[in-house]
Amino acid sequence: MHAKLIHLKSPTIQEVNHATKEEQLEWLMEQYGDLVMRLAFTYVKEKQIAEDISQEVFISCYKHLQNFEQRSTYKTWIYRITVNKCKDYLKSWSYRNIYYRDKLQSFFKGSSHSSESKFLVSEENEELFQKVLALPTKLRESIILYYYEGFSIDEIAELLAIKSNTVKTRLHRARATLKVTLEEEIIDEK
Repeated sequence: MHAKLIHLKSPTIQEVNHATKEEQLEWLMEQYGDLVMRLAFTYVKEKQIAEDISQEVFISCYKHLQNFEQRSTYKTWIYRITVNKCKDYLKSWSYRNIYYRDKLQSFFKGSSHSSESKFLVSEENEELFQKVLALPTKLRESIILYYYEGFSIDEIAELLAIKSNTVKTRLHRARATLKVTLEEEIIDEK
């Protein structure tokens, strides 16, 4: 196959598997690059570090493409690599000994309303996203994967190598924590 995979609207798995490693990597980066970046950002809360982790993820993908057994989708495989790279980073010396102060930036876009309503929606999304990012890692990753990335409970369980009931419990706890936080904020505003 000499055609570039990214120019195909939706190549089949067979087309992807028969492409060169470089074409496969290019396709994976095109398909999942933004998603990997967002997921990494939710863990490390630092854009530059998330970019570095994203690069590491795709380097790892390139090195291990021949070992991909297709027991899961490419998306699940890449997300698992991303989660593991993020967790490795969070355990690292540099993370534990350096304090990052960059402000969070929203990755979400407002709907197509007036400029004022776009601003308000964007501001609300960013406030909510900051509250999600403030959750403990185990709760945060479940919320992000379920609500922002659209994974099912079973897919999250597979991705994180935990039981489905554990995912359900984490989602419940995360929602309850967010609810309390939002209710406290409303009370404080009054």
